[in-house]
Amino acid sequence: MAHGHGRCCCCCGEAAAVGGDGGAAWGLYLRIDRQRLQCLNERREGSGALVFRAWEERGDRTQFVESDDDEELLFNIPFTGNVKLKGVIVMGEDDGTHPAEMRLFKNIPHMSFDDTAREPDQTFSLNRDLTGELEYPTKIARFSSVSHLSIHFPKNFGAETTKIFYIGLKGEWTEAHRHEVTICNYEASANPADHKLEQITPQTHFIS
Repeated sequence: MAHGHGRCCCCCGEAAAVGGDGGAAWGLYLRIDRQRLQCLNERREGSGALVFRAWEERGDRTQFVESDDDEELLFNIPFTGNVKLKGVIVMGEDDGTHPAEMRLFKNIPHMSFDDTAREPDQTFSLNRDLTGELEYPTKIARFSSVSHLSIHFPKNFGAETTKIFYIGLKGEWTEAHRHEVTICNYEASANPADHKLEQITPQTHFIS
């Protein structure tokens, strides 16, 4: 499906200016399991993790991720609990390297580029954002219980590679409930040795 590069199409929602709560709302980067975070097609290994940081630090232009073989980037983001995702910020350059489209997938761990052929949970056409001030609101009902988020950037504004300086994630986090495992041992068949009955010797009384 083609998407314009201006306003987002009606099915996607439109970008809105970040509200007055500022960085307080963008703390989900603290809830990412960074040991398992993946960025596919990153030019420099580990650089994809650098773009998830505090909103107040988004202006640090020394930290960024750039794609390698082509313009596509794919992030696999596991959380340490359950997340209600409310919005996303994507910050890049004022040139062709800025991503032009963003596709969100929930709860599909270890996604590959082959997996991105499936229908995303939500798609956004992106505007160039140099300052991290544009928020893309999600369909909250669809992203109310997210343990793993995949973000696919399939194209940019015409450059050979894509460059991203900051990705902000807005929402609420709750601790995942751990279910206790109860192990029950069931007796498959009765063992006669376990059920010995005392032998009862019948007594006969004679009356003389």
